[in-house]
Amino acid sequence: MSQLLVKDEVELQSLIKQFLKSISEKITGATSGEAAQEILLHLEETDKNFYSYEFVRYLRQHIESSLGAAVEEEMLNLTLGEGQHGTGSGHDALINVVACRNKDSAEYQQMMQTLKTSLSSVVECLTNKYKESQLRKEETHREREHSQHSSHFTDSCSDSDSSFNQSYTFITQEELQLLAERLEPGKPKEMRREALHVLCRASLPDLLSCESWSTLRRNLSLALNEAELSEEALQFFAKSFSCSPLNVTREMFASLAKNVESSFVSHKLNFPSGSATLDINTPKITRLLKQMRLINDFQKEVASFWIRHPEKYMEDVIESSLSLLSFHHPHGSAEKPLEPIHLLTLLDIKADWFIKWMHGYYSRNVVLRLLERKYKLLVVVAVQQCIHYSEASEGFRGDVSDALAGKQKNASALQSSVYSGKELDFALFVHSVCVLGKLILYANGRKLFPIRIRKHKEPVTLTDLLVILINIMYHHPKPLPSDASHTDPLSPSGLVLELLWMLCEQPDCAAECLHQTAVMEKLLAPVVALLSGQQSTLDSPATTLILIADVLARIANTDRGLALFLYEKNVVGPQGERACTAHIIAQFTLRLLGNGLPSLSGSAVSHSVCGAFIFVCWQMYNTCEGLQVLEPYGLHKAIAAAWRKTSSLPERISEASPETSLHEMPNELIWEETLLDSLLSFAATPRGLLLLQQTGALTQCISYMFSRSTKKLQVSRCEKFGYGVMVTQVATTAPGTVALRDSGFIQELLVQLWSALECGSDDAQLAAPKPTSMDPIDRSCLKPFLSLVNLLSSSQSVWELLHQQPLPNKSEYSLREMPTSIPDLIDRLIAVNSDVKIHSLFHYEQSHTFGLRLLNVLCCSLDSFLLLENQYNICSMLLQSQRDNITDSDINEGEIIVDGLSVERNHVLVRVGVVGGPSERRLPLRSLQEGDQPYPWPMVLSYPVPHFYTLDPPETLHTSQSCEMSAFLTSSKESDENWLKKCQNLFLKAMTSEPHNLTGNVLADLLESVVVHLSNSATECLFSLDQHRAAVKDVKNVELSSVEQLGVDICLKYGSYLKVLGGDARNPLILLLKQIKSFLSKQRRNASSGLLTQQESYPGHDWLASTVFLLMGGDLERSLGLLLRLSSLLASAFIWPARMHACVHLPEEVAGSGIPPVYWCTAHYVEMLLKAELPLVHSAFRMSGFTPSQMCLHWLTQCFWNYLDWSEICLYLCACVLFSPDYQVYLCVAIFRHLQPDILQRTQSQELQIFLKENPIEGFRMSDHLEFMLGLERSYRKDVLTAMKGFLEP
Repeated sequence: MSQLLVKDEVELQSLIKQFLKSISEKITGATSGEAAQEILLHLEETDKNFYSYEFVRYLRQHIESSLGAAVEEEMLNLTLGEGQHGTGSGHDALINVVACRNKDSAEYQQMMQTLKTSLSSVVECLTNKYKESQLRKEETHREREHSQHSSHFTDSCSDSDSSFNQSYTFITQEELQLLAERLEPGKPKEMRREALHVLCRASLPDLLSCESWSTLRRNLSLALNEAELSEEALQFFAKSFSCSPLNVTREMFASLAKNVESSFVSHKLNFPSGSATLDINTPKITRLLKQMRLINDFQKEVASFWIRHPEKYMEDVIESSLSLLSFHHPHGSAEKPLEPIHLLTLLDIKADWFIKWMHGYYSRNVVLRLLERKYKLLVVVAVQQCIHYSEASEGFRGDVSDALAGKQKNASALQSSVYSGKELDFALFVHSVCVLGKLILYANGRKLFPIRIRKHKEPVTLTDLLVILINIMYHHPKPLPSDASHTDPLSPSGLVLELLWMLCEQPDCAAECLHQTAVMEKLLAPVVALLSGQQSTLDSPATTLILIADVLARIANTDRGLALFLYEKNVVGPQGERACTAHIIAQFTLRLLGNGLPSLSGSAVSHSVCGAFIFVCWQMYNTCEGLQVLEPYGLHKAIAAAWRKTSSLPERISEASPETSLHEMPNELIWEETLLDSLLSFAATPRGLLLLQQTGALTQCISYMFSRSTKKLQVSRCEKFGYGVMVTQVATTAPGTVALRDSGFIQELLVQLWSALECGSDDAQLAAPKPTSMDPIDRSCLKPFLSLVNLLSSSQSVWELLHQQPLPNKSEYSLREMPTSIPDLIDRLIAVNSDVKIHSLFHYEQSHTFGLRLLNVLCCSLDSFLLLENQYNICSMLLQSQRDNITDSDINEGEIIVDGLSVERNHVLVRVGVVGGPSERRLPLRSLQEGDQPYPWPMVLSYPVPHFYTLDPPETLHTSQSCEMSAFLTSSKESDENWLKKCQNLFLKAMTSEPHNLTGNVLADLLESVVVHLSNSATECLFSLDQHRAAVKDVKNVELSSVEQLGVDICLKYGSYLKVLGGDARNPLILLLKQIKSFLSKQRRNASSGLLTQQESYPGHDWLASTVFLLMGGDLERSLGLLLRLSSLLASAFIWPARMHACVHLPEEVAGSGIPPVYWCTAHYVEMLLKAELPLVHSAFRMSGFTPSQMCLHWLTQCFWNYLDWSEICLYLCACVLFSPDYQVYLCVAIFRHLQPDILQRTQSQELQIFLKENPIEGFRMSDHLEFMLGLERSYRKDVLTAMKGFLEP
C-alpha cells in the first residue's frame, strides 16, 4: 500500500471530508491549534459515535489486514505457553503484552509508514483543492460585485452575513503581527485585501488576545473608507458583532459609527433637489448604505440582550447611535446636505430600532436622558420634518407614499434604486412620526417639549405638534381598511391615526396631549364647519370625517375622555358659542341621520360617515352619565326612524346567505344592522332600556343580539365583556324578558344547561375520566346557572314567564326530552315529586341539587316566591319530600336521612318560612360538619318552622322625655314655615348621637307628621287625589288575589314576631289592602300591551302598604290616612312600586312599558353614582355580568324585607320622605359601599349574584353611613332630584 491507486485516493479523500464535517462543531469550538489537536487526540473518549465514522472503520480495516495474523499468532503462543484464560485481569494483561510486542514488530513499522505516506498525499491534495476553490470564489465574488448595478441595496447588503459561514483558521501571534503590518494604509491593495481575507477566517479569541489588536482595529476602520477593501472590512465588523465580548463589540460599534460620520463629512453628499435623484447603486452610497445597514441591524438586535450587561455598555452603544443620527452639517452650505438619518430611514423607515429601545424601562431611561442632555437635536429634526411636511402638504399630495411603499415591497425593481428628494423627505417624515409617537407616550419624553425650531418664533409645544399631525391627516385622508392585510403601512393618515390611537390608550398621555382645547377644536373643525353650513375645503370630506370619528370614539371610550366630552366647553359651536364636544357630535349625528348634509352625497358614503359618528355617540349614551347629556337630542328616535326606513326598502329584501362575509353583504343590509346595533346599545343602562322600549324596536334588537351571540361575534371594537351585562339589564324588565323568550334566547340557554347538566361530554376518553365534582353545582354548569339567576332575578320577569303556566307533570318522560321553557325546567329539576321524574334524570342528585339551588335564589324575591307557592305549592312539595326521606313510616319515630338533597330542601323551607333581617332570623348552612352531629340544624318537617331559626327581637327602649324628636313632634306646629328644616336637623342629630331613641313609635309619629306637612303644601303635592278618594270606601267588589293573600300571611307572621300586631290584625290588614287596591285601580290606565304584568292589578304584594301597617302598629285608620296622603307626594312614585303601576299620571307609552320608575330612574342613578364613587364595585358588577340596578330593584320592590332589620327599614322610609326620595339612591350606594369587600371577593369566586341575593346585608346601620349619604346629596342632588321630579315626562 506504499502507492495508492487513483480510485483509492479519491475514496480516502471522501472519507476524510466526511469525517471532518462530522466533527466540525467540536473543532470550531477550539481557541487555538493546540486545543484542536487535543480534541482530536481524545475524540474516542468524548464522541459516542466515534466508531460509526467511515474513516475510523477504514483505519480499523487497514489495521486488521496488516496486523491481524501477527496478533492472533502471538495470542495463541502466549495462551498455550502460559496457560492463561480469556477472562478477568489476566485477559487485560495478555492484551497489553501482545500490543507491546506488535508495536516493535516489522509489520507495525511498515503499516505506519504506509498510512503516513498515503494520508499525507491525500491531505496535501485536499489542501491544494481548498486553496484553488477559495481563489475561484474570490474571483467570482469580485466579478459579481462589479456586475451588480441594478439590484436593490437591501439585497446587496446581505453580504455581511456571509462571514458567519466561513471556516476558521488558527493563526499564531507572529502571524497576527504580520497581518497588522500588512493592513497599514501604505501597503499594496492586494496585500491588504489578502490580509483582510485571512482575518475574516481567523479565530476572534486569537485576534482579541493579540498585542497588535489596537493597530488592527485602527487599520480595519481605515479600510472601511476604501472602495476596494470596504466589503471585506465590513464582513469582519459583522463577525465581531456576533462573536466578540462586550468591550470589543462596543469599541467596534463606536468605530463603525464614527467612520460613517467621517464619511459623510468627507464626501459632502448633497440631498437631491428638484428633478435630481439619489441613486443608491453608486459606489459611495452603496458603501454607506451597507455600513448603515449593519449599524441598524445591530441596533435592533442589541436590545434583546443588553439588559444582561452593565448599563455602561448599553449607554455607550446608545450614545454612539444618537451621535451619528444627530450629525448635522453647518448651515452655511448653500445646498441641503445628505445626512446619516436619511439613509437610516430608507433602511428602517418605521424606526423599529427606536421602538425596541423604548420598550423597556432599562434602556428607555438612558435614551430619554441622553436626548434631553446632549442629543435633543434628533427630536428637533423630527419635529422640523413634521412641520415641513405639513406646510408643503400641497406639494406632497399624490402617490409619494404609494410609490415609496411600492419600492419597499418590490426591492428587485430597477426604479427602486433611485429616490427623489420628495421620497427621501417623505421617508424621513414617516420615521419622524414613528419616533415622536413613541417618545410622547412617556412622561419624560413629553418633558422634552416645547421644542425650539429654526425660523419659528415660538417654540413648538405638544399641543402644536398634535395640531400639525391632525392637519396632515386632513390633507392626506385614506379610508380605514376593513381588512388589516390591505392597509397602507406608509399612509400619512394611517401613521397619524396609529399615533393618536396609542395616545388614547394611555390616560395620562391622552390628558396631556389630546384633551387640550386646541387639539379638540382642530379635530372638530370640519364638523363645526359643516354644521355652520360652510362648504368643506377638504379633498375627501367623507373619508376625513370617518377618521375623525374613529379618534373621537377612542377618546370617548375612556373615563377621562368621556368626562371631557360631556362637561367641558372646549369647542366653539356653529353659532360661535362655547359648547361641549358631546353636544356638537350629537347635533352633527342628527343632521347625518336626517340627510341634512347634501355635500356628503351617495348613500354608501353617507351611511359610513353616519355610522362612524353614531358609534361616537354610542360610547357616550351606553353610560348613565352620557345618556343624561344626550337624551334631550332624541337620538334613539332618530336612529329608530332611520332603521324603519331602511328595513322597508326593497333593496334590503335580497339578504345575504349565512356564509356571506361582511364585505360581501348589501350596503343597505349592513346599514340596517348598524342601526340595530346602535339601538341595542341603549339597553346598557336602565333609562336607556326604557328609551329603547319606547322606540318599538326592542324585540328586533334582542333578536339581533341573540343572532350575534350565537355566532360568538364581538359586541364592538371597544367592548370587552360581551353581552352579559346587556342581557341582565334587559331581563330585569317584563318587556325585555318577553323579547328574550321570543328571540329563542331562553330556549338556547336551557339547551346549553341541559347539555352540561345531564348529557355531559360524549367524547371524553375512558383512559382519562372526568374527576367527580365536589361542588353542589359542577363548574361546567356554573355559567348556565348564573345566566338563569340573572334572567329570573326580577319578580316581573318571573311573572311573565310563569304566570298561569302549569307544570307538565307527565306520566312518562323520554330520556332525550329536554326542557324548552322555564315551567319545563321547574318540572324536571325542582318539582321532582314522582319516580317517573327521578328515573328520567341521568344524574338525579346533581340535577335536583341544581334545581333546589335555583329555587332558593328565586325565593329570595318575595313576590317570586308568592307566585311559585300559589301556582305550584312549593312548600307542600318540599315538606312531602322531606317526610319521604324518613327512615320509619312513623314520622314521629323515624329519623330523617341527612343527605345533600335534604339539606338543600331544609334551607329553602327555612328561608321561605321565616321573615326577618340579619339580626332577626337564622338561616341553616348547606354543608356538613365534622363530629358526632354533622348537621346540627333542626330539620323542617312541617310548619311552623322550629323556633331555633327565629332570633329574639332586639329590646325596644321606651321613649323617654329626653328624646328631642318626640318632644318636638308633640309640641311643634306643622304649619310653621321652618318646621320641616327643624325636623330634618333633629333627625340628623338623633341619627348621629342617639339612634336608639328613634324607636318604632317615634318613627311612626315622625313619618305621619312629615307626610301631613308635605301633603298640605301645594308645591310638594305632586298628584291631585280629591277625585279618587271616594274609591277608598268602595271595596265591595274588590278581592285580594291568592298571591296577595299569601303575602298577608307573611306580613302577619312578621308583625307577630316584631310584637307590633295583635291577634286580630288579619282583617284590618286585608281591608287596608282592599282599600288601597281600589284607590289605585281608579288611577290605572287600561292595558294596551300584551304583557301579563299589565293585564291585571299590580303583580305581587304591596310591601310598602304592609310596612306602613306594621309601623302604625296595625292601626287601620292611621295607615290608610298616611298612605292616601303619601300617594300625593313625589316620594310615593319611588318607594311605593304599586303606586305607579300603569298609572294615569305617567305618559301612556311609559305606563304601558311595564318598566317602573324605580328602575329607570332610581336604579339608573345608582349605577351612575357607583361608577363615580365606587369604581371597583362598578367594575366588579360589569365583570360578573350582573348589574347593580337589578339588585336595587330587588331590594326596593320588597322594601328591604329579609335584607335589613326592621329598625333600618323604618329609617329608610322616614329618610326618603323627610329628605326627598333621592335618598333612596344614596342609601343604595351606601349599601354597596358597605358591601364592597364582599363584592370584590365574591366576584373572584364567580358567585356575586348568589351572595347578594341569598345573604342579608349584615352589619349595615344607616347612622354609620349618614355622613357619606350627606356628601352624596351635596354632590348629586341637583341632577338626581331634578330627574326624579321630572319623571312624569321621561
